[in-house]
Order: sequence, then C-alpha cells, then structure tokens
Amino acid sequence: MKIALVGNPNSGKTTLFNALTGSNQYVGNWPGVTVEKKSGKYKNDKKIEIIDLPGVYSLSPYSLEEVIARNYIIDERPDAIINIVDGTNLERNLYLSEQVKDLGVPMVIAINMADSLRARGEEIDLKKLEKNLGVKCSLISAVKNELGDLMELIKKAERPQELNYLDADIEEAIAKIEVQLSNDTFKRFIAIKVLENDPKIIEKEKIDPKVITQAKELSLALAKKYDDDIESIITSKRYEYITKVTGNIYISKSSTKESISDKIDKIVTNRILALPIFVAVMTLVYYISVTTVGTMATDWVNDVLFGEIISPAVESFLVSINCVPWLQSLILDGVVAGLGAILGFVPQILVLFFLLAILEECGYMARIAFIMDRIFRKFGLSGKSFIPMLIGTGCGVPAIMASRTIENERDRRMTIMTTTFIPCSAKLPIIAMIAGALFNEAWWVAPSAYFLGVVAIIVSGIILKKTKPFLGEVAPFVMELPAYHIPKATAVLRSMWERGWSFIKKAGTIIFLSTVLIWLLTNFGFVDGQFRMLDTLEIEYSLAAIIGRAISFIFIPLGFGNWQATVATLMGLVAKENLVVTYGIIYGIAEASEEGSEFWGTLATSFTPVSGYALLAFNLLCAPCFAAIGAIKREMNNAKWTLAAVGYQCLFAYAVALMINQFGNLFIYGSFDFFTIVAVIVLLMMVYLLVRKPKAHSLKVVGAYE
Repeated sequence: MKIALVGNPNSGKTTLFNALTGSNQYVGNWPGVTVEKKSGKYKNDKKIEIIDLPGVYSLSPYSLEEVIARNYIIDERPDAIINIVDGTNLERNLYLSEQVKDLGVPMVIAINMADSLRARGEEIDLKKLEKNLGVKCSLISAVKNELGDLMELIKKAERPQELNYLDADIEEAIAKIEVQLSNDTFKRFIAIKVLENDPKIIEKEKIDPKVITQAKELSLALAKKYDDDIESIITSKRYEYITKVTGNIYISKSSTKESISDKIDKIVTNRILALPIFVAVMTLVYYISVTTVGTMATDWVNDVLFGEIISPAVESFLVSINCVPWLQSLILDGVVAGLGAILGFVPQILVLFFLLAILEECGYMARIAFIMDRIFRKFGLSGKSFIPMLIGTGCGVPAIMASRTIENERDRRMTIMTTTFIPCSAKLPIIAMIAGALFNEAWWVAPSAYFLGVVAIIVSGIILKKTKPFLGEVAPFVMELPAYHIPKATAVLRSMWERGWSFIKKAGTIIFLSTVLIWLLTNFGFVDGQFRMLDTLEIEYSLAAIIGRAISFIFIPLGFGNWQATVATLMGLVAKENLVVTYGIIYGIAEASEEGSEFWGTLATSFTPVSGYALLAFNLLCAPCFAAIGAIKREMNNAKWTLAAVGYQCLFAYAVALMINQFGNLFIYGSFDFFTIVAVIVLLMMVYLLVRKPKAHSLKVVGAYE
C-alpha cells in the first residue's frame, strides 16, 4: 500500500511522517529536480510505504512544490492520501482539502494539534465534520504521537463523496468539460483546471484544442456573470462552502480564554520587542555553540582525540610497518591533519544544529520569518526570503533550493544571490579559527558574523531592488504560524543528526579529496630548478606558494596579501571548510601539542585583528562553495545569471573587506594610504546606490486568456 501525506507547511505533516515511519526513512530528490523527497516504511507494517509530499497551500501551479505534489498524485496514483490539517485553523487548511477531494483518491483527513485544541478549551464535532465534508476524519496530535484510529481508517479509506457545492452554472460548466476527458480517475480535478486555463495540466493531459476553446468560452461567460476571473470565482465559492462547513464544528469553545501561543506572541512578535528578542536569541545560540558548550567539546576532539590519540596512533602504526616517508607525510600531514582540523569543529556544529532544531520545533522560527517580513519588505525582499536564509545556517545548497517557494521570479533570483551571505555550518570553523587566533575566543565574533550576513542581505536588497532586473512589487508573504509547543526530543535529535551527518559526509568526500590536493601543492615544488618533494622548511618553494604569490596582490588592500591566505581562500571555493583545512596542513595542526598553541599562534603573526576580521568577512560573503554554485546554476537555469550572482557576491565581499581593513586601520592605528581613499570612494558609491531613487519601468499585466 502506498500512502501520500498532503498538507500545508507547518501543519505538522513532517512530524506525522516521522511518527509513522520512525527510522525507516529514505531521503533523496524528486526525479529531475532538486526538491527533497522523503519516503519511508510504516514502522508497524513494512508493506505500507508513506511518501511525504512537499508542503503546499493549494494544488494550483504557483510553485514547484505544488506542481510536484499534484503530479505525484496524478502520475503515481497512490492507494490513499492522508490530508493533514491544523485543527486550530480549519477554515484556512480545508481549502487544500477540497482540492485534494476533487482528485477522487481515497483519503482520510488527519486533524492535527489535538493538544493545542485541548489547551484552548475546544473540541471538534468529528461526526458533523465528516458528514459535511464527505470524508472520514481522525483527531491526532503528531507531536505527542497520539495517532488515534488514523491508520485503521486509512487502510479502509474510500473515495470522498462528491458534494457538488459550487453554484449550479459552475458545476454545469465543469460537467461539460468532464464528459470530454479521457482521464477517468481525476476527471473533476482536471476539468476544473482546464476551466481555469491551467497551462501545465493542459500540456500534461494533452487536452484537445476543441475542449480548450469550449473551456475558454465557458470561463469568459462565467467571468462576465460574476464580474471576476474564473479562478477567483471558484476560490471564493470554495471558501464560502468551507466557512459554512466549519461554522458550528467547534464545541465547548471558551471565547474568553486566550491561548498560551497568543500570550507569547504578544511579546515575541511585538513591533518594538520582536527584533531585539530575535537578536538576543541568535546571539545566545551562537554563544552556546561557538564559545561555551561547543568549544569545550571541540577542544577535547582537537587536543585529546586527534592530538593525543589518533595522530600518535597512526604515526606509530606507519612507522611499525616501515611506511615510506612521503606516504607517511601524505597520511599524517595531509589526511589526518586536514580532516582533524575540520572534524574537530563537528561538536560546535552539532550544538548549533541542536539549538536551531529546538527553535524550529517549538514554533519560534516561523515567527522569525513573520518578524523579518516587516523589515525585509522595506528593503525589497519578502519574508519568504528569510526561509532560505534560515535554512542557510545549515547549508547553502538546500537554502538555495528553498527559494523555489517564492513565486515572483525577480524576488527568487535576488534571494538566490544573497542567501549565502548567512554563515552556513561550513563557515563556522572559519569563525572559530579567527575568534581563537586573533580575538582570544571572544564571544561576540560569531554573532557579529551572523549579523554581518543579515546586514549584507538587507543592503543588497535595497541596492538590487532599484535596478531594472529586480524592479517591481515584492511578492506577498503567506505563512501559517503553528502553535507553540514543547519540542519532541526525537524530532530535535533527528534534525540535528541529519544536518550534522550531511556535513560529516561532505568532510569525508569533497574535503578529503581537497586535503590530498592541498598536500600535493604544499609538499611539491621547485628548488634550484628541480621539481621534487619538499622538506618541512621548504614550503616557501611549494606549488601552493608559487600560485599564492602570483595572485596575492589582489588581497593586499584587504590586509591579507600573503600566499598562505590566498591559497586558503582559493581552496575555500571548493568547500568553505577548506580554508581551515589548508591552514591546518600549512601549519601542521595535527602535530600541535594543544589545539591552537602552534596553529593559532603562527596565524596571529600574519594578521592584525583588523585584517583578520577582513579575511573573515571576505570568506563569509564571497562566492559560496562549488556545490552551492552548482545549486545556483540549477535554480537560475541560466549561465549568465549564475555568473552575475557569483560576480556580485565576490565584488560585494571585496568591497566590505576593503572598507573593514582600511577604515579599521585608519581609526585604530591611524594608517592612511591610497587604498583608504579607494575605500572612501567605495563607501560613497554604496551610499549613493542605497539612497538613489529607482527609475520607473512600465509593467504589463497579462490576463488569463489575453
């Protein structure tokens, strides 16, 4: 048996999927696209497969997720559908339910948030709701694993009853199209979409041109009668029906009792307090993960696990088998040193993911998107843009993919160009390295890096929105705010592990290959005209040093024009973690007696705090890793737009790092030179781009049947 889960975002669909499948999950991508696909076996019956479809608000083709959801149902024809809805917000959630009913697939409506209903002093009259909707319903609480009779009902689910609730003339138009369709299973759904002139359904089902012409005539007649376009008419009639259905469904309702979520939201979404609370929360998250708990665990991994256990053990083993010197160097200085330098930061990353998962599970992250929409909208971005940026704290690749939820192409492209400014997990080791080597592990470095990314996004939004390619109205922001609840330990730990494991896998593949390349570049070079393997003290003659010195002049105005920083930055384009890996190999971190005593001390001699922070800023804001650039290419689906995105990111990062270094040296050390003048010019240009008025461009509005 194959069961599809369908529901709005934040309705608890993924929580239900986790509750039903446990650890029997498989994660991949939908064929031909990079949107994540989740499927799994029901934990109590492995013959039942459950597919978690992307969260959608409708089955209209407004986003890729909506197209994927309906195409899966039409093409794969699941045996049954579980439509999960938020029981505290039936009226809004049941719009999708009515569209799913039109598909005619056996279904059960899972009314979630039973615990929140109880807390509000409310109940739902299930029998009356089932009669009104023509579908069996089950009251559940996915977060508390209270699934009631859901699985018993779904095993014997039937096709929903056809309750033709639209006006008689609309139903008559639908019926006229239905009789001419060849698809027997989804006739009503397809007929409605043809009447609405849905281009994807028309193309997919190869609708006869005569039927399309007839649908156009019917649609125009209805539009004339109701004085609106056909899609808006049907939407309005659906909501009228849903309002009637849900009008007397809630019983034992306490009209005076205010929910806990409402009380909390009065504070955390307050116009004045919301932003300071958000800043405080994110500062605390980074303080715990980078400065305190995460650092203690990282210190143990670096000092004890790699410094005292793994590295000596590997060296002892290689000596005992008489391993040749060059291979010993490759394994110890390349693989162990490189991976040791990056895997030592895994504890910090896991702590960060753990805290972010708690914020997501309790419902606060949805509020942050709502809060940020107020701010982002003023700067040309939608609150929807914050969702990819939020995901970007884990990895830039899924963050870029998440931009697909933004319907407006201009806003989506702008989000793709700016979302990787937020520090991802791969940049966390760079932040920790700079904080430790140059700022005595100061707590403020990590949160300042996060908010530098936020400011970069806001500034970019203002600048880009005033240019012709991005000019236009901001896409509307619609998002369900789930009720607050205590995070479920299994859900938090699963989220932490999935993100952490993704990082570890990358460390074991891309980063491993990079460490070998870095080792080759740092251990081979030309001495006295001969190309050979180098001794430790001859690294100045290495291929890496030659490449670095050839292009290091580019970074002189930024304060880190040495070959080590240049090579590390270049390798960071492969994977951001490689910046730390490269320094680990160059300075031999695996051989240090304590984490930082040799590596950080040596690094500190090459930088001032100002130039060190400029290095940090440049690597946080410049082009992301190769994997993320590949995701940008897929999402942009255009080579020129991809080059424009990468070029803008590098140019913006260079400008910011230039100003940090030049103005920092001017105000702290009194240093002034030619590049200080350049930094002033850059600042003035940026201010001009921020305050200038955009040129007006005409916009064309195209009707459904123009």
